Amino acid sequence: MKQAFRRGCQGSSALMLFVVPVMLVVLALFAGTAAAIEITSDVRGRVTDDRGNPLADAQVTLRQESTALTRTTSTNAAGQFSFRNLPVGTDYLVSASRSGYESGNLSDLALVLGRTTDLSFRLVSRASIEEVVVTGERPTAQVALGPSAAFGLQELERAPAINRNITDIIRIDPRVYVDESRGSINAIQCGGKNSRFNSLNVDGVPTNDLFGLNSNGYPTERAPFPYDAIEQVSVELAPFHANYGGFTACNINAVTKSGTNERSFSIFYDYSDSNLRGKSLEGEDIQSSNYNDTRKGFTFGGAVVQDTFFYHLAYAKWEGNNLFDRGPIGSGAVNEVAVTQAELDEIAKIAREKYKYDPGAQPTSLPNTDEKILLKLDWYVSESHRLAYTYSYNDGHNFSGADTDLDEYEFQNHLYERGAKRTSSIVALYSDWTGNFSTQFRFGQANLDNRQISVGGTDFGEIRVELDKVNVFLGGDDSRQANDLEYDTTSFSFIGDLVLGNHELNFGIERSELDIFNLFVQHAETEIRFDGIENFRKGFADAIYYNNAPSGNPADAAADWGYEITTWFAQDEFVLMDNLTIVAGLRYDRYTTSDRPVENPDFVYDYGFSNTATLDGEALLQPRIGFTYYKSDALTLRGGLGLYSGGDPNVWLSNSFSNNNVLQFGQRGRSFGYTDGSRSLFDPDVAYLGVESGPGVPAGAGPGWGVPSELYNAVAGGMGDNFEINYLDPDFELPSEWKLSFGFTYDFDSGLRMDGDLLWTQGKDSAIVLRGDLERVGRTAAGYPQYQRALAPDKTRRESSFVLTNSDEGNRSLGVYFNLSQSHDNGMDWTLGYAYTDAKDVSPMTSSVAFSNYINRAFFDPQEDVLSTSNYNIRHRFTGTWTWELDLFGGGGYTTTFSLFGTAREGPPFSYAYNGTSDPYNFTPWLDNENNVLRPGDERNEHEGSWWVKFDFKVEQEFKVGQGTAAAFLVIDNLTNLLNDEWGVLRQVNFPNTVEAGEQTEARIGDASRYEVRIGLRYGF
Repeated sequence: MKQAFRRGCQGSSALMLFVVPVMLVVLALFAGTAAAIEITSDVRGRVTDDRGNPLADAQVTLRQESTALTRTTSTNAAGQFSFRNLPVGTDYLVSASRSGYESGNLSDLALVLGRTTDLSFRLVSRASIEEVVVTGERPTAQVALGPSAAFGLQELERAPAINRNITDIIRIDPRVYVDESRGSINAIQCGGKNSRFNSLNVDGVPTNDLFGLNSNGYPTERAPFPYDAIEQVSVELAPFHANYGGFTACNINAVTKSGTNERSFSIFYDYSDSNLRGKSLEGEDIQSSNYNDTRKGFTFGGAVVQDTFFYHLAYAKWEGNNLFDRGPIGSGAVNEVAVTQAELDEIAKIAREKYKYDPGAQPTSLPNTDEKILLKLDWYVSESHRLAYTYSYNDGHNFSGADTDLDEYEFQNHLYERGAKRTSSIVALYSDWTGNFSTQFRFGQANLDNRQISVGGTDFGEIRVELDKVNVFLGGDDSRQANDLEYDTTSFSFIGDLVLGNHELNFGIERSELDIFNLFVQHAETEIRFDGIENFRKGFADAIYYNNAPSGNPADAAADWGYEITTWFAQDEFVLMDNLTIVAGLRYDRYTTSDRPVENPDFVYDYGFSNTATLDGEALLQPRIGFTYYKSDALTLRGGLGLYSGGDPNVWLSNSFSNNNVLQFGQRGRSFGYTDGSRSLFDPDVAYLGVESGPGVPAGAGPGWGVPSELYNAVAGGMGDNFEINYLDPDFELPSEWKLSFGFTYDFDSGLRMDGDLLWTQGKDSAIVLRGDLERVGRTAAGYPQYQRALAPDKTRRESSFVLTNSDEGNRSLGVYFNLSQSHDNGMDWTLGYAYTDAKDVSPMTSSVAFSNYINRAFFDPQEDVLSTSNYNIRHRFTGTWTWELDLFGGGGYTTTFSLFGTAREGPPFSYAYNGTSDPYNFTPWLDNENNVLRPGDERNEHEGSWWVKFDFKVEQEFKVGQGTAAAFLVIDNLTNLLNDEWGVLRQVNFPNTVEAGEQTEARIGDASRYEVRIGLRYGF
């Protein structure tokens, strides 16, 4: 179809009049993953005479100087005009003229992503004056309907972006918290919500983690596009236009650079190493791994055909290291774990001598890379039609630990590589058919191949040695023993924009398709737990887990499924009065799929309904209304009300396809006498099956290398034990969220701007994971509920299960935000922001697996549906920026730029909780002996974490080299800690925000606490 589309665009505009309608017919039959997100800007305005009377038939011309893009239109009877589908930029010229009147013009007009610029021209009659210079009135504000922030090229280039990631920029907005406590993940939390509820769009097509595995919100390990490819980025928490969807937290919208008539080139290189990191914290020297970290890249752009065909290419490569600055007591590591070196040595010796397995070294650092490229082509077919194409590629990886809390320690072979390769293509056609009717057509395809591979391979299972305060892990991580993900997305959308008098009608249709292959079988090579080193030595296990397909091939348990979303939307934007603009619209999302989980007949018998429920036929109507009121030249008011849906990770749905006790089964060692102390895994009567052949597998391989025959044969015969079926509630409704917002912008005569917003959200049908097999049978004296598995019709206990269902409460939040900003004539500008957030949810839904979502929270009743403070709530946060551009060397273009970013925030909340698996819950293994039970009267997350204050700094010195400009720069992450090693130290509660009373509340996060310096060079023209 792409080839046909391109051929159709190579002819005349007359031919396009035929091709585009044909494409719209095909739309009814075609599927893709799309979102009609704004990636352009609009200009509208009014032309009047000197008495304020509208001037009809005035000619208005818009021109972008860098590309020679020129649009011309005439005003209507009300003197109004508009230009739509304009590329963002800072070099627009708009002029207005009419016979008998002096012309007016505005130059150097900057257009902001997704926003409309309002202009007005007051033309003076030549007959009434002798001499006059007429200009347009420059807009005082380009105001979004709801709470949002937009960042242009200047902010992207000047900010101390230590990660060269858009997260370094959008964190300037105090409503957007970037979690720096987890290395390079940098999860984006908007308004106190899980980062998985965000949407990220690049050039109008979803680029976020559509499956839902990654906490960073990206489908890849790092940003899937080069930092230098981005022209503008915006964050919108409540855009009340009907064409926005696919999120309930926030929409992050980025548009890439385009080429111009002027040839451009840039190259950069920056560097850091272990000598440029902090060597001490809080007065104590620390031991850190040695490493080198380099980044390099280039861009070039220009015109293939002057004024007509443009290109822009960006490339970036990172070569660095994952650091594992953890060590035993007395090691001096950044993060010390409560285990001795002698204990680790003994465990490793037993593993090698008794289990014939080398667990690997104690990890310090592992090298990795990330490479990405983005190509943008723009063809100005005519004054009325523009065709754009974007191609991107990214391949990168990380080495991660699966068990990284400070009460856990992993040998190197237990780590795993997280990798992903992604390619995407986007085609967009922007057309102005008449002065009042324009369209956008967008098509996109993307493929993601995700890999999660244990460092030590998958021949040996996971072993956990449980010490007094620390669990020590070796072997292949239990969740990476059979783990593979690949998905394809295809996107198609059509948007129309029609101006009828005082009304601008916006309407469109989107069709989306997502095809997923997901292999996820935990414990495919077994997980074995030992209570202490001696039991590990003797082979006395306290738990053994084994899951697999009956065939013995985990691939036979893979989930291969997908679904489609079709969206229709329409809205009317109209001026109710000269200074009041109203937007009202409807959005309708409908899900369809022909894929269903395999039916489990035992489940049907036990529960009376099937486990094959899907989202097929689910739909949601989302009304939106918003307003912008220009109270005066200084004060603008805005607000709105709207319903939003989307962002719920698809991995939650995928669990129903994988975990049904038909494709795979689980067995436990306790069913065969392996965990009561009567049998050792080294007893001569224990036979091991499923031992893989290959280099490194010892002769007569035993525990870890194979599966005890009783467990293996039971799974092969389709017999499961303690393996919970996952299913979707047959009455499941699409989760949604109402957003109500009111805000203002005030411009003082001094140039100071103040923004303020209030945002209230109320969830409806919020997602939650509960046990599907439990019934309450009583309460303890302390008030704790008592549960047992419900009875099936034959009076036996139901199949164990987890259900993805809806909350009766619904998540909710309140946010109050303020921001001050000012630019000065001396090259100095600054911002200061504050956000208060009170976000509550019924479940933090922290994880990908239903079991983890169930236990990784604090509760009084494990089946409760109670609103409590969200794990992601940052109640108070301040942010500030300060930038100063000056010429220290007295002319010649030697600009010096100082940039400072600062943040102060209250820490994430936490709960005091204890292990209630045995008391009061009478040994319920589905609580997994975690500290997650609240004491009577306590609430989840009622305690607040410690404050963290840090500043980042950048200084850059430019100098002329030939026809271009070179610059040397230095970036300091956590300048606070560089100035004093007791400053800038981050302390935070461990995941999942629960602490046993009497234990250390917060751990020091060494990676985020230590300063880092990067030095670099760039050159461009």
